[in-house]
Amino acid sequence: MAEETVEAPLENGGGGDSGAGALERGVAPIKRQYLTTKEQFHQFLEAKGQEKTCRETEVGDPAGNELAEPEAKRIRLEDGQTADGQTEEAAEPGEQPQTHKRARGQNKGRPHVKPTHYDKNRLCPSLIQESAAKCFFGDRCRFLHDVGRYLETKPADLGPRCVLFETFGRCPYGVTCRFAGAHLGPEGQNLVQEELAARGTQPPSIRNGLDKALQQQLRKREVRFERAEQALRRFSQGQLPGPTPAAAVPEGTAAEGAPRQENCGAQQVPAGPGTSTPPSSPVQTCGPLTDEDVVRLRPCEKKRLDIRGKLYLAPLTTCGNLPFRRICKRFGADVTCGEMAVCTNLLQGQMSEWALLKRHQCEDIFGVQLEGAFPDTMTKCAELLSRTVEVDFVDINVGCPIDLMYKKGGGCALMNRSTKFQQIVRGMNQVLDVPLTVKIRTGVQERVNLAHRLLPELRDWGVALVTLHGRSREQRYTKLADWQYIEECVQAASPMPLFGNGDILSFEDANRAMQTGVAGIMIARGALLKPWLFTEIKEQRHWDISSSERLDILRDFTNYGLEHWGSDTQGVEKTRRFLLEWLSFLCRYVPVGLLERLPQRINERPPYYLGRDYLETLMASQKAADWIRISEMLLGPVPPNFAFLPKHKANAYK
Repeated sequence: MAEETVEAPLENGGGGDSGAGALERGVAPIKRQYLTTKEQFHQFLEAKGQEKTCRETEVGDPAGNELAEPEAKRIRLEDGQTADGQTEEAAEPGEQPQTHKRARGQNKGRPHVKPTHYDKNRLCPSLIQESAAKCFFGDRCRFLHDVGRYLETKPADLGPRCVLFETFGRCPYGVTCRFAGAHLGPEGQNLVQEELAARGTQPPSIRNGLDKALQQQLRKREVRFERAEQALRRFSQGQLPGPTPAAAVPEGTAAEGAPRQENCGAQQVPAGPGTSTPPSSPVQTCGPLTDEDVVRLRPCEKKRLDIRGKLYLAPLTTCGNLPFRRICKRFGADVTCGEMAVCTNLLQGQMSEWALLKRHQCEDIFGVQLEGAFPDTMTKCAELLSRTVEVDFVDINVGCPIDLMYKKGGGCALMNRSTKFQQIVRGMNQVLDVPLTVKIRTGVQERVNLAHRLLPELRDWGVALVTLHGRSREQRYTKLADWQYIEECVQAASPMPLFGNGDILSFEDANRAMQTGVAGIMIARGALLKPWLFTEIKEQRHWDISSSERLDILRDFTNYGLEHWGSDTQGVEKTRRFLLEWLSFLCRYVPVGLLERLPQRINERPPYYLGRDYLETLMASQKAADWIRISEMLLGPVPPNFAFLPKHKANAYK
């Protein structure tokens, strides 16, 4: 980047310093009149919070217990400070100083409570769904069949309005809905708004779900991957599959084209283990037979991916879920991508992994990202997705820095495994009917760049587009992205389009990035800090968004979450947890009207400040207890014994 800031250790303080002084230490330059100390900041929130509890809202633990931040939040840093700014000696008097440990990016010891634990007596689905037949399991069913008994133990409603009932005219969760009072009749029947139902209003179509029949076949390993196996046989013979001319496709290999089953749940009839299907055997089809079912597309006939100049929302693990992508689409994101999915989990039919592939109808340009380390699993997974999901491109994750993936040979490790990397790319390209893209980093080690050597090879292997994150694996997310190196890589990749990624938090950052010659920019953490960044870039302005507008965005997210995950206890708590993960990033945003100089930079830590109103101050808190308080404004009180720690620690300011 053209502008540099002085790197500084992780700090939370800066209470009485001016903006100029804060800039020297890598802290956001906030106007002097808004700055405060840590003690005054939390005293203000506690005092105002007590007033609001007594006066208008019932925020906080209904049992009256203080929502203190879990002790595990206090991580140890290299300079002897804890995450809340205290020294080790001050934090734990009387104890011997322990060996300094580097602050890592994950809270591996965080508590994990499944939402099902909050609702011990769960009602049988056959009673929730009115159209469902009698319970299949009968006396062996582990769920409750007595609606009256269920209502006796069911927690109180969280609010008077049900977003599903108001939007679609009917709530499919019936008595189990945590807002059931809005749509239950005097005798406990589930009410329906006839006007909305008559219009045919249905919940938005979510595509790319996993069919139950296919899931069973995957679990029993009965699904055949003929196109992938053909490519893998070439690997074993020392041949690398390349573009196959139409004349070279032998007769009788129509099965290679694996009829596309996008419009139905039926799949190719699998053969039993150890058996093979002769070319002349009939194949189960759905709908009219077309040339696409019989003749496989040549590489030159693949669907083109033309997204030059568009704003690309990065695939964000945990936070890049479908409701969050809907928020970003509303603010101007052009291209979206699902969260990283592990190919081996997809091949095993894991529902949680297939959920990462789901696509909302508003996502007009959508792709999925796969992670894997071996050509066989990646190629088979690509063939499986080409049959079953509707996407515009498939992306390979070669930028994941976490040890779990790296030690298995996936993620960034593929940058050092050229042969395996080439087999994965060529194999997936052979079986996919949509473009293949790749996301990489500058390299593995901090001062050993590899991307410029890999890009020409990726172009020759048939990759349609590459996204380059301007940091190495060792850097993770610390220090500034190297946009000067990205500019060099643009020339190495030409004519293949290269997208740049790293440190985009304002329209000025986006403009400087585009001056490097990249085909477009990918936005990751910037979208988590302020999802309206896409609007700022397109309108070339700074948006001094108010706290009430930001709360409305969070309210929309919770509504989208209840639509996606459900309005019963399990859905509400899943929505809450994803909201809290997002709030752990949102608290780093500094309102435009409080800054001494614009724009805010992504590696500048916000000091303690008092906002222009109570809500703006509350949203600036980096305590998990205050994030929980915000979630209670939108989703009601948390369950008993609720605890939360964010997945990621804020160590990206160094």
